[in-house]
Amino acid sequence: MFHKWKKSENSVLLAIFFLPLSSKLIVIIMRKTILLLLALAGCCMASAKVVLPQLFQSGMVLQRGKPIPIWGKADPLEQVSVKWQKKSFITTADAEGHWRIDLPKTKAGGPYILEVKGGDDSPLQLMDILVGDVWLCSGQSNIDVTIERVYPQYVDEIDHFDNPTVRLFRVRNTTNTHGVQDDILPTSWTTLTKEHAWQFSALGTFLAQRMQQKTGVPQGVIVNSWGGTPIEAWLPADSLAKDYPQLLQKTALYDNKEYVAAQQQANTLADRRWNELLDQQDPGIAGHYTALECDDSRWQVIDQNHWGWRGTGSTWLRQHVQIDRVHAGQPARLLLGTLFDADITYVNGQQVGRTYYQYPPRRYDIPAGLLREGDNVITIRFINKYGTAHFIPEKPYMLCFGADRQRQNPMPQDVIALSNQWLHHAGVSMPSCPSGDVSLQNLPTTLYNAVLYPLAPYALSGIVWYQGESNTGNPAPYGDYLQKLMGSWRTLWQDPALPFCIVQLANYDGRQQTGMPRPIGYEANPVNSNWARLREAQRLATLGDEHAETACIIDLGERVDIHPLRKKEAAERVALCMDRLVYGEWPALSAQPVGHDVKGGEVTVIFDQPMQDGPVSEVEVAGADKRFVNVEATMSGAYLKFHSPIANPLYVRYAWKDCPRADMRSRKGLPAFPFEYTLR
Repeated sequence: MFHKWKKSENSVLLAIFFLPLSSKLIVIIMRKTILLLLALAGCCMASAKVVLPQLFQSGMVLQRGKPIPIWGKADPLEQVSVKWQKKSFITTADAEGHWRIDLPKTKAGGPYILEVKGGDDSPLQLMDILVGDVWLCSGQSNIDVTIERVYPQYVDEIDHFDNPTVRLFRVRNTTNTHGVQDDILPTSWTTLTKEHAWQFSALGTFLAQRMQQKTGVPQGVIVNSWGGTPIEAWLPADSLAKDYPQLLQKTALYDNKEYVAAQQQANTLADRRWNELLDQQDPGIAGHYTALECDDSRWQVIDQNHWGWRGTGSTWLRQHVQIDRVHAGQPARLLLGTLFDADITYVNGQQVGRTYYQYPPRRYDIPAGLLREGDNVITIRFINKYGTAHFIPEKPYMLCFGADRQRQNPMPQDVIALSNQWLHHAGVSMPSCPSGDVSLQNLPTTLYNAVLYPLAPYALSGIVWYQGESNTGNPAPYGDYLQKLMGSWRTLWQDPALPFCIVQLANYDGRQQTGMPRPIGYEANPVNSNWARLREAQRLATLGDEHAETACIIDLGERVDIHPLRKKEAAERVALCMDRLVYGEWPALSAQPVGHDVKGGEVTVIFDQPMQDGPVSEVEVAGADKRFVNVEATMSGAYLKFHSPIANPLYVRYAWKDCPRADMRSRKGLPAFPFEYTLR
């Protein structure tokens, strides 16, 4: 290339002699411009390098026992070589610069070096690479729940996190409304330590730790989740085009960067102005409601278990706490359960914590010296933009002292319980904060495009999918969506046998979280629970799929918390499914019905394994009209037996509520799946 351009340059010089002087000057200027452009082009060509996706970095874990795809970009038609374990593998980039090399199956081990080189470039070296098992954990907020959130449940174990053979990789959140993209945002692999895991997925961390202890080989976990997102956001456009074209039209409405940016800016300005007016007009700020000496003698007394403030704006609560000489001046942790919606909390006039939305537990550290002997005051400023401001029952409300004050399993020994009685004073009522919803992460295909597609075909042991809460409003199509998700992801990875573990929704009563009263007879009477319908879709989606299992965690939830904290136990249920799918073992999983017998009014439902004997709660039966009634049922061995008050029983349901008692267990102690079964 260089000689071709040299020949052209000499021809230009010869032609200059036959031109007028003014023309010669113009040509000279043009010639210098051309040479400058050529020089810049030469620099660009000389600096062109092979580019690897973000997944391929030092410290990564590659999948053992499978071909290992390595891919990236280079100059079009450039030769690319990969050196791995003393062998070189060569390919040529296509016309668009894309290339891929599949390394041979490799046994677990490491650390290794991977060297990638394009053309005459210096080789790119990736260091400290391990080979073991790689897990992709995806879904919504229960995958997001961090080690920091669950720390009080597992203090001793988390304090000793230090395993260099477990590696963590968090995909950063972003969206794409108009098509798939090649790569994710910059991020990196880290080793498992308490510090690195603190803001990492608790379920993913415990899964990797458990699998490493079981297998003795390195483990890598890739977490790719986004709280509050529906399953449609994780599906590709081609899987929705035929059956759900209206969903794609919804996404197309937001495929305009200028509109989205303008709307987001407007929302930011509206929120900022709303908060400015709130602070300007709130009498609690001017009246110093947070101060210890504030006169609250005329404030209204309320009981937190029966109080709710339905309004938009702010409201104030205070509680006086008597501190003895032993605890005065000590550091403490204030537990305020969970609150709806946002709060700013003060102790003796000093802010000790702030939470911007309803879900996180309120655990606020009080520094040494702030609590004094005698009278102290806790002040909560509730800020509400929708719904009813309220306390969440069944959560801890106390001051914790001592070295174990951060622990909640078991609770600390030295505590001062707070009273249910609070003093209440109105703040300011505000109009609703205007907003236009541009939550692109909730639109169909946007997450598949931006954060799922770029990960393939990175070799995996299996995929964990924990999602569904955001689809309980309309559970009818969820089973179809879930089948499409597993099918399309397997197609993307070019692996029809790629294992999936679907984590079934846990028990949870959403009415408590929003302050909505429950219908009379809700606990006792049959209800057509959307949560139960979605759980059933999750269970049925893996039946008949030899490469998929559903993990039942119906006993690991919390009635008042959509983000249950027992993530280590949930990870163990997932691991049992993967023991079967990946390692070819046959551990006992949660039981489900496989047959039945009906003789007159006596009904027997047969399970796939022996169960714990005894009475079973929340069994319902219905005829063809699907009007369910409760029945008294008993489990004996693998047989659930009851007498039907329905003349021609056709349907049997078990644990068909948002938050059922679910007391049927296998002899291994695992809960049985909630189910609806047809007697035909």
